[in-house]
Amino acid sequence: MLLTRENTVIGFIGTGVMGRSMAGHLLKGGFRVAVYNRTKARAEELIQAGALWKDTVAEVAAGCNVIITMVGYPSDVEEVYFGDEGVIRHAKPGSYLIDMTTSSPSLARKIYEKAEKRELMALDAPVSGGDVGAREARLAIMVGGDAAAFEAIKPILEIMGKNIVLQGDAGAGQYTKMCNQIAIASNMMGVCEAVAYAQRAGLDPARVLQSIETGAAGSWSLSNLAPRIIDGNFAPGFYVKHFIKDMNIALDSAKEMGLWTPGLELAKSLYEKLAAQGDQDSGTQALYKLLNR
Repeated sequence: MLLTRENTVIGFIGTGVMGRSMAGHLLKGGFRVAVYNRTKARAEELIQAGALWKDTVAEVAAGCNVIITMVGYPSDVEEVYFGDEGVIRHAKPGSYLIDMTTSSPSLARKIYEKAEKRELMALDAPVSGGDVGAREARLAIMVGGDAAAFEAIKPILEIMGKNIVLQGDAGAGQYTKMCNQIAIASNMMGVCEAVAYAQRAGLDPARVLQSIETGAAGSWSLSNLAPRIIDGNFAPGFYVKHFIKDMNIALDSAKEMGLWTPGLELAKSLYEKLAAQGDQDSGTQALYKLLNR
């Protein structure tokens, strides 16, 4: 079935730092959107903008034919999809299930297999770009699943992101997101160390950034998060606790493949120290605080 604004109701489960902006773009794009979040207050802005509040995950699943999830941890994904009130049990046959949480590839495949048995089309579609990418609707979206399902929901994904690629079968989106997180892990250590080094050397970090961000050292993290470090802004665009979760998933899957990832191991150990000192709810750029004590 061709998905149009007339025949589509999108359910959005998880309206946190990124989900709130993503669901907002769908509303502005002319879609009917129903929302659910464990803390209703985090959905109030969307409700005021026209989203329909649902009291349970089951109500979202039963009343929508496209269900998007953007929650915190794999355990949350398990509950949302497989619980008694879960999406798999209550979604109508023919519905599309899109998990945009960063989760494990094996869980993505499990969702796909269970969904297929109930005539549901499931895709894993984790994103990269942080709060800025979500707010500006220019997320990178990495998708795993069937090509036909991907083509059907791609116009919806295009409202939230700019770089949208089908990477392969179920789980491929999550594997690709792990590649993304592995690259970021070592990069964030470099960004934080570079700012700390500039300050200790008596340089103006903002001026240093002008020189290095357009050269070989350039990266999204350097351009977007180094300025926050310089301003003393450690608010989360992406939580430290969620980054640790992602690194654990990546390390587990790397071990399954027999791959040694020493940079990832070091980054995880540093971020765990950062979380232990009370910064689990800070943004990933807060690693600077650990390095510049």
